[in-house]
Amino acid sequence: MTRLQLVGLAVATAFAFTGTAHATGDKANGRILVYTCNGCHGVPGTNNAYPQYPVPKIAGQNAQYIISALHEYKSGDRTHPTMMAQGQSLSDQEIEDIAAYLSSIAPK
Repeated sequence: MTRLQLVGLAVATAFAFTGTAHATGDKANGRILVYTCNGCHGVPGTNNAYPQYPVPKIAGQNAQYIISALHEYKSGDRTHPTMMAQGQSLSDQEIEDIAAYLSSIAPK
């Protein structure tokens, strides 16, 4: 195997393990913080008050996806008025906590 192939294999392996790992936040605190998420993301059919906007299921979602999405809403890189307000109200630690909890529960 060439050196480039070995580096590629090492990077791919690192991503594979990272992608499935749970966040390092406090799951118990995350469970408390997600009460506002349930209003839209916990409704059967995963739709909110705006029927033209599908709301993704977040239970069991990949932790890194949740962390990235919330940081993007917080910074304004993703735009949805409700989610931007939610993201901006959270500290980095609270985002980690939410991701730890949501990624640890079974999808509904």
